[in-house]
Amino acid sequence: MIGGGAAGLFGAIACAQSNPDNVQVTVLEAGANPLAKVKVSGGGRCNVTHACFDPDELVTHYPRGYRALRGPFRQFQPQDTIAWFAQQGVTLKTEKDGRIFPVTDTSQTIIDCLLDAVTRHQIKLYTRSSVESVQPVPAVLDDASTATQSGFGVQLKSGQRMQCDRLLIATGGHPSGYRLVQSLGHTLEPPIPSLFTFNIADDDLTALAGVTIGTVRAQLDVPGAKPLQQQGPLLITHWGMSGPVILKLSAWGARLLHDCHYQAKLRVHWLATLTQDEVRQTLLTAKNTWCRKAIATACPVGLPRRFWRYIIRRSNITDHMRWADLSKPLLHQLVQTLTQDKYIISGKGVFKEEFVKCGGVRLKDVNLNTMASRRCPGLFFAGEILDIDGVTGGFNFQNAWTTGWLAGQALGH
Repeated sequence: MIGGGAAGLFGAIACAQSNPDNVQVTVLEAGANPLAKVKVSGGGRCNVTHACFDPDELVTHYPRGYRALRGPFRQFQPQDTIAWFAQQGVTLKTEKDGRIFPVTDTSQTIIDCLLDAVTRHQIKLYTRSSVESVQPVPAVLDDASTATQSGFGVQLKSGQRMQCDRLLIATGGHPSGYRLVQSLGHTLEPPIPSLFTFNIADDDLTALAGVTIGTVRAQLDVPGAKPLQQQGPLLITHWGMSGPVILKLSAWGARLLHDCHYQAKLRVHWLATLTQDEVRQTLLTAKNTWCRKAIATACPVGLPRRFWRYIIRRSNITDHMRWADLSKPLLHQLVQTLTQDKYIISGKGVFKEEFVKCGGVRLKDVNLNTMASRRCPGLFFAGEILDIDGVTGGFNFQNAWTTGWLAGQALGH
């Protein structure tokens, strides 16, 4: 196995578990510490998976891979993930939004569980072991015309050479893994960022960094493409906007945004649970009920106070204006700001340390029942190196567990 992340180690464990008496599993990890991404995921808590147990619904959370993953999820889905960790003594909990974490609220629990399984199954795990090249090894037969492949020669950057019968590549979005895959005859879908935040050049907005708006509907407009919409919480940051609704848009619009150099328009309905007419009626009621109150200090729509002040200023309403003084044109402007606010996206940021890419090994070149390459016998893939990526919420880890488990099962037999 090349890659000591979630997919690589889970695949190694699944392989060892499937045929304990007849396989010897070795994992090569380039870094000093395996499972480094697990360590920082979920703010250090590790969002293991998501409480979505219907494969047909589960696939809708994957911008790339949603058609291909139906079969794999019928073999290993979040319920199986929960059961597997329970068998190892790890209890998971489900939060209100469906995200699933260890009850300990620390990613170290998941790391310890996987590394304990590696030790228990006598899997050899080598760190600081960068792979320089992989070459298929031809079988030695009397009749050279019928020679076939017999495993792989793995050349490490240290100069050491190893050999294996079968090989799993699970190097995530690292360029070194992509080079290995291409050298073995695979063409890649171009890897580009997914799950990122939006840069917005608005000093008044970014001054509100840390403010969260509960449920908004956001629409991404890219020239020449159908608008994309998502709904959910939005977080204002020092550079623009983040939060689940923005991250979902970034995932679904990853290639569109890349192609337009991350220059696009964003339309935001700040009160997504209300229609435009309901917003207007709510404001009219406030105008009639709170006529003597200052608009800036009397918010009728449940927005954070600082953000409400920002909204009324965007609507050309002064801080001292009373509700009784709200004219029809200003009322209309306030309704428009609350329901069709417009912003210019001027670039992308990153989503903490949880950097995700879309692109990778083309799924048509992979047997998705086993994760085996259709181009190179004995080669398997798992995790983010495949052209599969999910939205935030535990879906990318579920892809790692599912593809790792399927690859491991096939490798062991």
